[in-house]
Amino acid sequence: QVQVAESGGGLVQPGGSLRLSCAASGNHWSINAMGWYRQAPGKQRELVARITRDESTNYADSVKGRFTVARDNAKNTMYLQMNSLRPEDTAVYYCLVEILTRTYWGQGTQVTVSS
Repeated sequence: QVQVAESGGGLVQPGGSLRLSCAASGNHWSINAMGWYRQAPGKQRELVARITRDESTNYADSVKGRFTVARDNAKNTMYLQMNSLRPEDTAVYYCLVEILTRTYWGQGTQVTVSS
């Protein structure tokens, strides 16, 4: 069984920064890729950033240059550094972990960007 837990969300003013963390635990094979997704009210869940085991990354166009994804394979942990936050970044942010052919979601962490 694999557990995925996000942390680091909160309320921040426009232009501010937050750092999200995602930790995977339990008995499992090596993690292939990890990704951050977000879902705003009334909208579909969308990919924000993804990082593979060899640290190849891809980002949504809307966050390029502002967000940076990183991972620590030894700790089975992924991070999302979010800078220059905008009100439209407000959403629940979810972590997705890919192990072999299966995927595991976290419960999500709320990020609110507002003055």
